[in-house]
Amino acid sequence: MSMWKKNKDSRDECAEEQTAQPDEGKPKDPQADVESSGKADIITLDKQKYEELSRSAAEFKDKYIRLCAEFDNTRKRFEREKLEFIKYANQELIVEFLNILDDLQRIVDAASARHQDYESFLKGVEMIMAHLYDMLKRNGLKAVESVGKKFDPHCHEILMQEQTVQHEDGTILEEFQKGYYLGERIVRTAKVKVAVHPTHA
Repeated sequence: MSMWKKNKDSRDECAEEQTAQPDEGKPKDPQADVESSGKADIITLDKQKYEELSRSAAEFKDKYIRLCAEFDNTRKRFEREKLEFIKYANQELIVEFLNILDDLQRIVDAASARHQDYESFLKGVEMIMAHLYDMLKRNGLKAVESVGKKFDPHCHEILMQEQTVQHEDGTILEEFQKGYYLGERIVRTAKVKVAVHPTHA
């Protein structure tokens, strides 16, 4: 036998040994074991335990449905109450204005019938204005102070300027229209005339 044939036979025997031996050190696939066995893990419960779990699941489902329904009803109720509040929030204020409107109507009627002189008519208007201001004050309205005060851009609006040395620069000399706070918020700025020093003009 030649040397070449001996070497070939040796190589063939080594290849057969490697093929016959399993892969050592390679991790096993659990899925492969399950597939090879043809079976999966199954949890077995007795009838009593199964019925207990079924009842518990049904109870939790029922509670969940009830809670969802209660939440939805509460949300709808809040929405209705919110709309009602917005709709009637100014009801008391409007009733107050109706009372003032009635007073004005009586004065107009009296003046039309010439049952009152000018002074009485004026006095009636002043009383209505006082009533109106009192009602607005009780609802949080407050006038902005202007004449003699320093100009404040947050609550004053300049309509005119007057050059003068008799007043400090920025002093408000005249108020053309009153400004008002509602609580701490400016709802209308006061329209004013402001002193300006000639050197700043």
